Amino acid sequence: MGYAFGILALLFPALIIIHLLVAPYTKVEESFHVQAVHDILANGLPNGFNDLNLNRADYDHFAFPGAVPRSAVGAAALAMLSKPVIWLNEGINRQLLARAILGLLNASSLIVYARGLRRSFGQPAAIWYILLQASQFHLIFYASRPLSNMFAFSITTLAMCLLLPSPSPTQDQKQSSLALALLTTAGVIFRSELALLVGSQTLFLLSTKRINLKHTILAGLTGLSIGLTLTIYLDSTFWQHFPLWPEFSAFRFNVLAGQSSEWGTSPWPFYFLNSLPRLLFNPLLYLLAIPTALRQPATRIPALALLTPALSFVAIYSFQPHKEWRFIIYIIPSLTAVAALGAGYLWTHRSRSLFARLATQALALSTLVVFVLSNFVLLPASAANYPGGQALYAMHQHGHSDSPVNVYLGNLACQTGVTRFLQQPPSSGWVYDKTEDKAVKSTAGFWDRFDYVVVEADQEDGFMDADETNMRRALPSSNWEKVHVVDSFAGISVLRPGIPATGIAERRVINAIAGARAVEVFEGLRDYNMSSLKYKQLGIIHQTSAEQIKN
Repeated sequence: MGYAFGILALLFPALIIIHLLVAPYTKVEESFHVQAVHDILANGLPNGFNDLNLNRADYDHFAFPGAVPRSAVGAAALAMLSKPVIWLNEGINRQLLARAILGLLNASSLIVYARGLRRSFGQPAAIWYILLQASQFHLIFYASRPLSNMFAFSITTLAMCLLLPSPSPTQDQKQSSLALALLTTAGVIFRSELALLVGSQTLFLLSTKRINLKHTILAGLTGLSIGLTLTIYLDSTFWQHFPLWPEFSAFRFNVLAGQSSEWGTSPWPFYFLNSLPRLLFNPLLYLLAIPTALRQPATRIPALALLTPALSFVAIYSFQPHKEWRFIIYIIPSLTAVAALGAGYLWTHRSRSLFARLATQALALSTLVVFVLSNFVLLPASAANYPGGQALYAMHQHGHSDSPVNVYLGNLACQTGVTRFLQQPPSSGWVYDKTEDKAVKSTAGFWDRFDYVVVEADQEDGFMDADETNMRRALPSSNWEKVHVVDSFAGISVLRPGIPATGIAERRVINAIAGARAVEVFEGLRDYNMSSLKYKQLGIIHQTSAEQIKN
């Protein structure tokens, strides 16, 4: 059985790396961290808080600082861990390397958590945890993505492991103290909402007498001191402004000033009715497995110990109007562990009860189904959602670097995959521009210098996004041609009977991924269900030379 646990535990790193390789590009919300990793690897950190010799053009965050500063502690850690591998292989894909390191750190924390479950609740619960957690799409897909939440995730998961029951009260108190210190450190550096999770965990531990007030205060002060020391020193250096505590700036901007609402608001139950079902993915987890764990006397107390502080955190955080599922991802291991307790109980009692046998079979089948959906439906669809990175790669293949090549990268491209890692070095002759100033982009001189323009395209004839419209107006007599179009997944639309579904983009994407036979299967299913995938498109427009125009 020990070998079975070890082999199954390898699902975490294997699946995370597979998801990384299938979807190697990043999106705008990951931009700060991935650009920071690049800049630290390429140029190192600035020298002190006021580096007079610093070339700010070498660092993306000075040109595109964002609404609030973010901590570069995670990026610096990835850069440091990447360097030994780069020394051994200079030509390695550095963006993939950095993301792989982050993914493997998060995979390791999940394995440690599974081992903690095996120690506290036995092998069946631990194996069910691995199977249930590995079948959930969002956590596996995002585990390697350089987001502040995923930098914090490995720390919070280790903290949750320390909070699992221990046979020794003395050891339990030490582990609880260390867990609170880790949660506090992660909150100070990466995500301020973790203060609410620290609070809910602390109150629960105090109320159940698993920790005393003295140890609580010491744990909090330890985590606060470590977190503040790291973030203020490194981020003041990185941003060239002392003193700087990025997460406090983000808290002040998003919460105290209420600016996070600019990115959308959701009603109070959103996390419970939308995010948690999406993250757990398998409906039988919250309809069957978790209720079983709460109903049975053998599992009720540990299940409540896992659920109470986690759901209290979500309930309190739900009063913040702006909501995204990644803000609560830290509690998913705990909720999945409760489901594993219920599944483990049903498994061990399957020979004694018809209900337990049928419920176990249903859980096993549903886990297999969601695993297939996660890796063979959602993963390919999500991988097709990064047209910026794909377009930049295609442009490098199409263009010629024997002379300077000037490229304008539009808004959609920059939001869906373009990073400094993917750009050619200045010595290659490629020059990139991401100007956002509307007045500048309305002039002929701005557009006339570009050889390629990467802007949003559309299947509709005559469609032009704002950048292409400005370009055509500023240079009405210039000759441009569309040389490549990249499709990306945008959603699903349901068509009424009688409305034709052309499926041009769908056939192109599916054929590239799975071949002609898969296209035939898709068309048959589409015609049967009368639904159609929707795609956004990113086009590369090339300006022909003067000699070509004359010809």
